[in-house]
Amino acid sequence: MENFKDIVTIATYGIESFGVLVVIIGSLIATFHFLSSPKDWPKEETYQQYRCSVGRSIILGLEFLIAGDVIRTVIVTHSLSSVAVLALLVLIRTFLSLTLAMEIEGRMPWQKF
Repeated sequence: MENFKDIVTIATYGIESFGVLVVIIGSLIATFHFLSSPKDWPKEETYQQYRCSVGRSIILGLEFLIAGDVIRTVIVTHSLSSVAVLALLVLIRTFLSLTLAMEIEGRMPWQKF
């Protein structure tokens, strides 16, 4: 059983690392696109598009981070204190995801266009 927990621990670190990479790479790509179009710099739409791209990469990265935390808590460290920490982390990350989505979309995620 210890080998399984070790494998799951390594997998969760991989999932969380992928989430961090998504944020970093997504932000770098958005920044590259923003900086490579200097003719549009005075326009507000270019800046808003940049913010939306960075926000989307953060939201996607947060999803992977939450998945890694859930897997680690359920499989590896299933104590009451780790569940409480997981609940707090999920609450904070979900709040961040909702506020970012609301800022990007201009509406709540479950509302229709």
